[in-house]
Amino acid sequence: MPFFQSDDQLQSQGQSIVEEVWTKFPWLAQNQLAITWLVYDPPFITNTGGSISPQEFWQYPVRGYSYRGVECIYPASVVKLFYLVAAHEWLETGMMQPSPELERAMRDMIVDSSNDGTGLVVDMLTGTTSGPELSPEPFKTWQYQRNIVNRYFQSLGWPELGTINANQKTWGDGPYGREQAFVRETRANRNRLTTEALARLLHSIVGGVSVSAVRSQAMLNLMLRDLSPDVLAADPENQVTGFIGSGVPLDTKVWSKAGWTSTVRHDAAYIELPNRSPYLLVVFTEGKQASDNEEVIPFISAKVAEVIPTHSS
Repeated sequence: MPFFQSDDQLQSQGQSIVEEVWTKFPWLAQNQLAITWLVYDPPFITNTGGSISPQEFWQYPVRGYSYRGVECIYPASVVKLFYLVAAHEWLETGMMQPSPELERAMRDMIVDSSNDGTGLVVDMLTGTTSGPELSPEPFKTWQYQRNIVNRYFQSLGWPELGTINANQKTWGDGPYGREQAFVRETRANRNRLTTEALARLLHSIVGGVSVSAVRSQAMLNLMLRDLSPDVLAADPENQVTGFIGSGVPLDTKVWSKAGWTSTVRHDAAYIELPNRSPYLLVVFTEGKQASDNEEVIPFISAKVAEVIPTHSS
């Protein structure tokens, strides 16, 4: 059972949005898109500053819609949210010691999507480093250590995390040496996520129940995006243009993490529109044309925003 509940209204709205996508972007194949969308009805359980206990939080019903939400897809940089949560868990339990360099790397990993920052975070989480190929026995140990993040997420017992893989660094040019041996020639061991797995992780962060209320808030703070046109123009690498944040009005609050390579374009966002119910949207698109296209995800984002229920504040 997914952690959200499907209802007829959301099913119908979601289906209608997907149909509009095929009409407007007929080149996008039906298996090149995946969406998970959650709507929070009153009483709102998100962004409460941690005033709801985890036990209580997970009992609240949440309405959701998914299209291909359980399909494993290469996540690009959205996997960095999993490394962020793991880093906070390690810090909370004393498995890792805080340091200015770690803080800087965690910040740059989310705010600017730095691959170099992510590399340091993965090294510190796993006690491994990149480098030349290793002989079989040391490589076996190295691989076991690199899978520690996967073991942590499996230990949460969330069914959505059953098929994911989060054990690879994110690259500019690609892996070399032991990293290439680890991902394998066929890329069979590359990172894999589903939109439902990512939605549940983000749901736990915005609910204040990921690791701890204080740490959830710290994670959320790194994801806040500035939608001002001048700010976006000054930063061509921003995670708003061509993503979910550019499909909503300027007075919207958006917390997000995008991912983009030459073959995929993804985004995951928690959104608060003025006087509307908060919601969460994860969109994955695959293929060279989708990767280059800055209209598909904003189009979906705008269509979703249109149907979000109003509420009196």
